[in-house]
Amino acid sequence: MVAELRKTNTNLYDTDYNLWILDTVQKLQCKDLDSLDWENLIEEVLGLGRSDKRKLESLMTGLIEHLLKLGYWQSERNYNQNHWRREIRNFRKQIKRELKASPSLKNYLVQIFDELYQDARELLADDSGLPIDIFPEQPIASIEQLLDEDWLP
Repeated sequence: MVAELRKTNTNLYDTDYNLWILDTVQKLQCKDLDSLDWENLIEEVLGLGRSDKRKLESLMTGLIEHLLKLGYWQSERNYNQNHWRREIRNFRKQIKRELKASPSLKNYLVQIFDELYQDARELLADDSGLPIDIFPEQPIASIEQLLDEDWLP
């Protein structure tokens, strides 16, 4: 099938992504570098990095949001605090795993921390129905504190 697609000048990447992956892996294993689809391979590798960043952004926003819930959403605290603490632990563990696998992403996290904090405030204001100014405008803790298993607001 791969050979047939090559003969018709059809781009395997566009017609059967899974088959493109298998074909690319086979070419890499055989060190057949001349016949690799370099353009799409480069895009895919770059996409992996973007995906890791987006995952870390999502996890960190969720962590901040739940820490803010625990610290500032008083009317729901007694009923939800155990669930929120579980979520906080889960987010921390996932973030630590991501940073262990790609330590250089810590620098990225530092760069976007303030933006993620503001995103979490906005999301929580929407979720809780509380005015956004209930939640501190400045981060409630450093990244290191937020990731510390023993720290809670």
